[in-house]
Amino acid sequence: MRALCLHGARDLRLDEIPEPQLRPGTVKIKVEWSGICGSDLHNYADGQVPPGFVHPLVGEKGPHVQGHEFAGRVVECAPGVEGFPEGAVVAVEPLISCGTCAQCQRGHYNLCADFGFIGLMGGGGGMSEYVVVPAERVHRMPDGIGTDTAALVEPLAVAWHALRRANLRKGDSVVIIGGGPIGLCLLLAAKAWGAGFTAVSEVRAARRKAALDFGADLVIDPTERNVVEAVREHVPGGVAASFEASGIGTAAIGPLLGVLAKGGTAVNVAQGRAAEFHQSMLMVTEINLTGSLAYNGPDFPEVIAAVADGRLRPDALITARIPLEDAQQNGYEELLNGDGSHMKILIHP
Repeated sequence: MRALCLHGARDLRLDEIPEPQLRPGTVKIKVEWSGICGSDLHNYADGQVPPGFVHPLVGEKGPHVQGHEFAGRVVECAPGVEGFPEGAVVAVEPLISCGTCAQCQRGHYNLCADFGFIGLMGGGGGMSEYVVVPAERVHRMPDGIGTDTAALVEPLAVAWHALRRANLRKGDSVVIIGGGPIGLCLLLAAKAWGAGFTAVSEVRAARRKAALDFGADLVIDPTERNVVEAVREHVPGGVAASFEASGIGTAAIGPLLGVLAKGGTAVNVAQGRAAEFHQSMLMVTEINLTGSLAYNGPDFPEVIAAVADGRLRPDALITARIPLEDAQQNGYEELLNGDGSHMKILIHP
């Protein structure tokens, strides 16, 4: 079968590899759509997961198939696996975890000692014709939801988990630093949770427009306005929660913390540059600064329920659909070097 494999930094190749076979407890899926994530771009640009890397739980040497935001239709299930009829639309939760360490036993398998991602570190990936994954990582979509929408469940679950980390409540005010795909997912998810005032800080004009289209109450160009002052004009006491989704480091940490009300929570959801700030700010305001990594137990099911009942309408995130053979130039390179007008590019293998 055809698969897009990473042979090194900026070296994606369309390879012919063996079609994966069922293992006990697994589901075989014909992939229809796979998205490109910020983590994929970091890996592509820098070769963060080299071809020779072997994940201890997967045991596969690369070059590794790419794509961890993906969905498709069930082809076949291993004996004893039920609930996934042939042709059913499914989204895949691509986490690799051991199931036995202390964090896994507590349900925090996203913090597993041997944490990893299908589609980055072995175990197949969404940028291939077929993939075989453990049944507990397969989520059936309700009738009427297509595989393109299902491919958005993964990034939406990243945002959903971050909202849980912030202990967001209905009516809470929210500021998001960075209006890229995850920032916009945070905006959509916050509105689905019933957030009150929502603001997005973003440098690129196309993404500011998208934030307005997605219902942000305030969109700020941080090169023209002071983010903290702009937010506090609307919410004088500060907001309940803020989210860092830009990855720009120190330039983001000031607004991230400065917009918060006393006792509020800032959540980092971004990879990127190091950030410096004065820790006494945490002490005198009792604000909380924490992180959010991927997702776990309730996140995929809750996102799927919100899509099904209409609270989440994410399809406008999709700005291009391209074939597998165009993924490097019109997908990865476009997202790295383009003008920011693309949000989510989906690959059809």
